Amino acid sequence: MVTDSRWCKITSSALLRFEGPDAQAFLQGQLTNTVQALTSARSQYSGYCTAKGRLLACLLLWQHDGAYFALLPREIGEPIRKRLSMYILRAKVKATDVSVDHVCFGVAGADAAQCVSALAGAAPANVHDARHEDGVSILKLPVNRYLVAAAAAKAPAIERALTQCATVAAESLWSQLDIEAGIPTIVAATQEQFVPQTVNFDFIDALSFDKGCYPGQEIVARTHYLGKSKQRMVRAHVDSADVPHAGDKLYSEAFGDQASGMIVSAVSSNAHKHDVLAVVQTSSIEKEDVHWKSVAGPTLKIIALPYAVK
Repeated sequence: MVTDSRWCKITSSALLRFEGPDAQAFLQGQLTNTVQALTSARSQYSGYCTAKGRLLACLLLWQHDGAYFALLPREIGEPIRKRLSMYILRAKVKATDVSVDHVCFGVAGADAAQCVSALAGAAPANVHDARHEDGVSILKLPVNRYLVAAAAAKAPAIERALTQCATVAAESLWSQLDIEAGIPTIVAATQEQFVPQTVNFDFIDALSFDKGCYPGQEIVARTHYLGKSKQRMVRAHVDSADVPHAGDKLYSEAFGDQASGMIVSAVSSNAHKHDVLAVVQTSSIEKEDVHWKSVAGPTLKIIALPYAVK
């Protein structure tokens, strides 16, 4: 019986696995969040930065059977795996791209919990709760949705089950939900463009200030303790016949021809309406003086995120 929910297959993401006796300590020393606090019953967002505190990736991280799994855009999956592997050195850790061994699905909507319950006995109750059952991991994420990560052999049965209880949707559904939740996606075009605070890592619990060292930690901490960030990420609508993309520059009258912001992610609801996450100058938010492509370009109509941007 089809319920009031939608599901999609997520094919544009890579899944990395980190395993070995030193996997936790290694990731704890590389990522922005407290990996030591991660149990098999929880997931978290975390970031991977350069030494200058600029984000190379935003990861969805969880732990199961002693291994850690990281979901991130496929286009940067292998480069991130290679870069992290360079720092393993003598640590007993193996970093592997296991994308071909798994299939990921997104499920969302009013009846999403009912829909995923059949896959793992019960749906995770709270945001970032996780359940694992016979090769299937289910994570509850912001804006009433679930990520289902399954061993490839389980995928056909899961797809049949989801088809019976929800309506199939394009993968852009998942991108739309990330934007609605205010969860940034870092792709090749936006790598090394943002410090974690500018894309609201401190508001989505992806950043710890007392976990110890990681690449870029000093700069990230300095940004936190020295005062309010001059740039923040907002959600906005753009009306245009052209399609915005991650990495596109933004402008405001106060800065003239000098770019004052950047599109983080974008999804189109139809040929002329687009929903975006964008890093902008905080001084431009109240004035709604943010334009795409040029000072005279389409105006970003800022709308509320599910958390307060301070």
